Amino acid sequence: MGTVTGIDRVAEHEKTRAALRAVVARLVRLLRDLPDLEVASGVPEWTVGDVGAHVAAVHLAFGSGFTGESVEWDTVLPPGDGPFVERLTAVNALSIGLLGGDERTRLGDLIAERGEAFLRETDGLAPDTPVPTPWYGQERTLTLAAATGMMLSESLLHGLDIARGARLPWPIGPDEARLVLGQSMPTMMPLALDTAKAQGVSIAFDVAIKGGPRLAVVIDEGAATVTRDAPPRAYDCRITAAPAAFLLVAFRRMPVWKAIARGQMRAGGRKPWQALRLTELIASP
Repeated sequence: MGTVTGIDRVAEHEKTRAALRAVVARLVRLLRDLPDLEVASGVPEWTVGDVGAHVAAVHLAFGSGFTGESVEWDTVLPPGDGPFVERLTAVNALSIGLLGGDERTRLGDLIAERGEAFLRETDGLAPDTPVPTPWYGQERTLTLAAATGMMLSESLLHGLDIARGARLPWPIGPDEARLVLGQSMPTMMPLALDTAKAQGVSIAFDVAIKGGPRLAVVIDEGAATVTRDAPPRAYDCRITAAPAAFLLVAFRRMPVWKAIARGQMRAGGRKPWQALRLTELIASP
């Protein structure tokens, strides 16, 4: 993925931890105030209770390598090491059933406990500390920085899903979105590449997020690399976007046309029409 220069990785990691703590607290308040967990959420076929159970499972999964809380992965993970999206879709479907009825009544407490346990047990660890993530692939690990960014992403986006179901506001701040994009996207975008669609494709995107980060996304013959603040090079397409808008478009929470219509995203470069291909090639289950 290249070498990141000019970034204080420790300071950015600490900012991500602080943002995660604040967003978890906000999510917990949202869940505790909901009168009905069975209403539809922003995720098709999931109730707001299902989404909350999924977030609790995510916090358990990322923290299990540090907190000692056991997970019987053999009963959760699909066999083999199939395509990323198929694997993650299967795990997500199973995750909502990991909590029983009694546990569902205290979703907010569970998320608060697990989120705080993760932050407590990882306090002071280096950003490049490996975190086991077998749900992404057999023997797969992320760095602690990327894992923390993913926990922030899951908490923000699924908080939005719950709030939409409850018809409540859920703002995603630009600084929160920048931290997700900078900490987790360079790792997760290559993993989420639809390798079948990417066969025979050679295209380079310059993704310039307003206020940072800047990502060089290069897709070539079924593989992708994502580099922060890459050295100058020729690009086929330049995408300039507001941080929260890019996050929502990337994770299918906002259609790209709406971001464009609001002036939050635009494309340029030699082949601006290729911008639409980025969300086709990088999958989001």
